[in-house]
Amino acid sequence: MNQNKELSETADSLHTPRILTIGVYGYNEEAFFQALQVAGVDTFCDIRSRRGVRGATYAFANSKRLQARLAELGIKYHHLPELAPTAEIREHQKSADKAAKIAKRKRTVLDQSFIKAYQDEILTAFDARSFMQEMGGQAQVIALFCVEKEPEACHRSLVAEELERELGLEVEHTIP
Repeated sequence: MNQNKELSETADSLHTPRILTIGVYGYNEEAFFQALQVAGVDTFCDIRSRRGVRGATYAFANSKRLQARLAELGIKYHHLPELAPTAEIREHQKSADKAAKIAKRKRTVLDQSFIKAYQDEILTAFDARSFMQEMGGQAQVIALFCVEKEPEACHRSLVAEELERELGLEVEHTIP
């Protein structure tokens, strides 16, 4: 039995998935799904709390349409709202954007107060190994998804950094 456990652990250690981050802003529907396919994404993690995007331009990223298209492409979908920033955490960024007179979609980096609040309130409870188990043992390329165009302007980059730091996973940020 011990030998089987060692073989299983060895097999697990040989399987090292990659992490990809992607936002929806800046993509059209065709380019978005093509970017996922070109990257070889097989597991898609939606880390938004609200899974809708206003307007026709990004309607393809609304939950039901998104899940249907991913299923057609053979990409597993996971919704992890526990990784979404709370309203209180989002308020840190909203205040910083207002003070800097930057529109949300024009933001290129996260404010330090947002980062600290997100790390303290969300990432301290995040267990990278449990996350990987939830994704399944066959996951090769895992996409962390939210809406912002720039990864540095989105909490998905913080989750990706944590996975890189904790598990040594390779991270790639995809932008249009």
